[in-house]
Amino acid sequence: MKSMVRLSSNHHKLVVFDLDMTLWPFRLDKHMRGPFSHNTSSKDVIDSCGQEVCLMEDSLRCLEYLKIQGYQIGVASRIKDISGAYQLINLLGIAPFFDYREIYPGCKKRHFHNIHHKSNLDFGEMIFFDDDLRNIRDVSSLGVTAIHVPEGITKSIVSSIC
Repeated sequence: MKSMVRLSSNHHKLVVFDLDMTLWPFRLDKHMRGPFSHNTSSKDVIDSCGQEVCLMEDSLRCLEYLKIQGYQIGVASRIKDISGAYQLINLLGIAPFFDYREIYPGCKKRHFHNIHHKSNLDFGEMIFFDDDLRNIRDVSSLGVTAIHVPEGITKSIVSSIC
């Protein structure tokens, strides 16, 4: 169930996203194979098998909206293919949106502790979007507003919360 509760955004300063099934519609470690590149004829991003790689339909709009609203943006992902994740972030054109990047295997609490130290923001000033309830529970225990998005991120969800 998607949370659609409108929050007072005056105390939230940082929005953090998971990657798999949240910003992009696949699990990188299971469904794609690097290296990734641009298809020379279409300019689409493809994996090493020629499979097209894309973002969730509203991901770019969400990131643009948040930047315009003045939020800092981060990504926290437990992906094992760290270099593949960074390569996709660059090839898909979303790298400039991220102020903080925590991409490596391990508990999401570790990701958020690192973001907390780098940003000097309290956990209560952060919002997190993820499709995985385990991550939502872990991160919300820190005091982060954690929003479960089982179908991935959409502009309507982000604009109703931020």
